Amino acid sequence: VYAIYISFFKKQMIGGTRFVGLENYSRLLVDQQFWSSVGRVALFTVVQVPIMLFLAAAMALAIDSMKLHGTKFFRISTFLPYAVPAVVSTLIWGFVYGAKYGLVGSFNDFFGTNIDVLKPSVLLAAIGNINTWEFTGYNMLIFYSSLSTIPHSLYEAASIDGASEWQIVRSIKLPELKGSLAITVIFSIIGSFQLFNEPSILQNMVPGNAITTYYTPNMYAYNLSFSGNQSNYAAALAIVMAVITMAIAYAVQLNSMKEQMK
Repeated sequence: VYAIYISFFKKQMIGGTRFVGLENYSRLLVDQQFWSSVGRVALFTVVQVPIMLFLAAAMALAIDSMKLHGTKFFRISTFLPYAVPAVVSTLIWGFVYGAKYGLVGSFNDFFGTNIDVLKPSVLLAAIGNINTWEFTGYNMLIFYSSLSTIPHSLYEAASIDGASEWQIVRSIKLPELKGSLAITVIFSIIGSFQLFNEPSILQNMVPGNAITTYYTPNMYAYNLSFSGNQSNYAAALAIVMAVITMAIAYAVQLNSMKEQMK
C-alpha cells in the first residue's frame, strides 16, 4: 500500500516531494531500459523454466521408479543445492565460470581453447544454469510428493494388464503431475521475474559492462531507489512488475484449471 502511495509522488531537488499522479507510470511506459529488462527476464523464463521443470520431473520419475540405486542419496544430493544460499551459489558458479582463474580457465589452458561463458551473448544462459542447479531439486520434491500419492494398486493392475513401464508413466504418472506442474510453473515464473541475486553478484565478476544496472527489473528498481534517489519511480516500476507477474501467474492457473476439468 505504501509503495502504491509513493508511486504517485516525485522527489525534487527544489520544492521537495510533490504529487504527480500517473506521471511515473506514463514515464515507465516509454522507458526503454525498463522494457529491455522485462524482455530479458521474459526470455529467461521461457527458456530456463521448461528445462528446469523437465529435469525435475525426470528426476522425480527416476526416484519413484524404485529402480534407481542409492535413491536416498540421489534425492538428498539433488535437493542440497536449494539449501545453499543464492549468494553462495552464485559465487561458487562465478569462480567456476572464470575464464582466467576458474574451472573454465583451467579447461582452456589444458585444451588450448578460448571458451568464455560470461561473455554477453551467453551470459543469460550461464545465469539460467545457476538457477536450474539451485531449484531443480526443490521442484523435484514437489513432483515426487505428487507421485507418492498414487496407490500402488494402480501399478499392479496395469502390470497385470500387460502395461509396459513407459505406458505406466504416460497413462498414470504423467497425468498425476498436472496439478503439481501448475504450482511449479507459477512459482518458477514468479521467481524468474524477481531475478536479482545472481546477476547482481556476477556484476563485479563479469568483465566490462555486460550486466548493466537495468539488467533485470528488480536490479533496475534497486539501483533507481538506492543509487539514483528515485524511490518514487522505483515504486511505480515495482507495482507494474507485480501486476505483470500476477497476470501471467493467473493465466497459467486458469489454463491449469481448464486442463484438470477436461
